[in-house]
Amino acid sequence: MLAQQREVLRSSHGFRLLFGSTLISGLGTWLAVVALTLDVAARTHQSGWWVAALLVADFLPGVAIGLTLGPLVDRLSRKRLLVAADLARLAAFVALVFATRPWHIVALAFVAGVASGFARPAAYAGLPNLVSAEMLPRANSLLRTADQLTIMVGTLLGGVAVAASGPDLAYSLNAASFLLSATLLVRISGTVLQEGEVPSRGHWRDLAEGFQLVRRSRALAAVLVSWNLAMLAIALVNVAEVFLATVSYDAGSFGYGLLWAAAGLGAVIGALFVSTWLDRLSMTAVYGGAIGLMALGDVAAAASPTVWVAIWCVLVGGVGNAAAIVCNSVLVQRGAPDHLRGRAFTLIMGSNFAVLGIGMALAGLLVKVLGGGDDPDAARWVYGIAGGLLALAALGGYAMLRRAREPIPAPAPL
Repeated sequence: MLAQQREVLRSSHGFRLLFGSTLISGLGTWLAVVALTLDVAARTHQSGWWVAALLVADFLPGVAIGLTLGPLVDRLSRKRLLVAADLARLAAFVALVFATRPWHIVALAFVAGVASGFARPAAYAGLPNLVSAEMLPRANSLLRTADQLTIMVGTLLGGVAVAASGPDLAYSLNAASFLLSATLLVRISGTVLQEGEVPSRGHWRDLAEGFQLVRRSRALAAVLVSWNLAMLAIALVNVAEVFLATVSYDAGSFGYGLLWAAAGLGAVIGALFVSTWLDRLSMTAVYGGAIGLMALGDVAAAASPTVWVAIWCVLVGGVGNAAAIVCNSVLVQRGAPDHLRGRAFTLIMGSNFAVLGIGMALAGLLVKVLGGGDDPDAARWVYGIAGGLLALAALGGYAMLRRAREPIPAPAPL
């Protein structure tokens, strides 16, 4: 399996550069995420409103870009978008070193969020042009593995950096990571990341083309519907997890950290192995099975007597989560032609962010309705509901892909 992953890196110079950029910038990003949260909390005397504003500033640009600006990812040079996004984030985090007020931090985080909202779909839209068709699942697997490793290592280093010398060190390190990332990206040929110039018929008509593609393609519609249901479940779990660990299991902050670590380890395993599963099984089976693992993990965690049992359940769910995300990427990459692929990614990602935000707001209300954070059964019920939503998502995704009128095409070999 590792030999296959190394083969992907050896086969494509452009992909090696993109992979290195993802690894370096991701490490800096997650290092800074911890610093941003701690910085805002400290400056506002632990104000939940300011922390919430910071979270909104992070994902709101993705919603706006996905629903209104997706055609730019197809019309503009993807290479220039990626480099410009890194330079914008570099400038934002340099400025954060000099920020003096909470609203400065939130505003600069919003700038970074806008840049990320363009960069992520541009990278995944251009990926099929960097590797051969048969290597596409492995390439997505490697990028997802890099994402998961940077989450695990970056958040740990972020806490250490802030504890050692405050948030400015983390901001500076993240700025440096974007500079290094940009120097790698400029070495990728701009003509490789996309097949050619995409003429515009007017922005709103271009935008409508992306919506029509997602609506008409069974594969893309399956991703949109199934993963939005999954994102709703993920939002419920994200809010309820702290109560499950500290109240339901009575495991305190240590137990909460254990659940995070288990989910992260499971995600690394899922990201590493999903390409092997796709070599042996159909996309339909792997996609439905991956979301099914997420459902199983949440339901089992809800029924677990202690945190020591729950960590294995959460690990299983993490395996499914990462595997499903890789499948999402491959389905969009194979289901959308190059000139529409950026729009497909931004639309689906934007809707995912919107559902996640709505779900997190609903999750707090749901915990309260079910007994509040002090009730040991409330979080268990929320996890059970999340598991039910994921089961529906798994069945829906499997059924939609199986009944697809069109085949799930592969891009033409290089």
